[in-house]
Amino acid sequence: MLTVKLICAGRMREKFYIEAFREYEKRLAAFCKFETAEIPEVKTGDDPGEKEIQAALAREAADILEKIPAGAYVIALCVEGKKLSSEGLASLLAERALSGTSKVCFVIGSSNGLHPDVKRRADFRLSMSDMTFPHHLARVMLAEQIYRAFTINAGRKYHK
Repeated sequence: MLTVKLICAGRMREKFYIEAFREYEKRLAAFCKFETAEIPEVKTGDDPGEKEIQAALAREAADILEKIPAGAYVIALCVEGKKLSSEGLASLLAERALSGTSKVCFVIGSSNGLHPDVKRRADFRLSMSDMTFPHHLARVMLAEQIYRAFTINAGRKYHK
């Protein structure tokens, strides 16, 4: 069974995001071993300069890279990434499983994004949209899309 790990910067606090995410965690249990790891988001001032932002991203990157399982296929969510359809994500996950990969790791950075070291470690860079979403909403959306991908690959009727 494929292990899918989601590494996220920051802790969800909004009850509605937490409940939605838990629903997809529960659904995903039928298809994979689903894990979540939260790392602390490094706080910056109200109007941080580039140096402060890069220092915060570097500290987050160290925590993120430490959480990535050995041998995992890493997918980093970033604005410059490639956009995929739901079917495209399903194909990517199926290809990873068929290639013998046992672990796929998705990474969602903080509100400042991801440090270049994390992007370099990534095997694939994924963009969800040209639009900007709150990071906690993106986490729920990603969990739903991973669930959708598994239902597509299983031939279930969830995806229309």
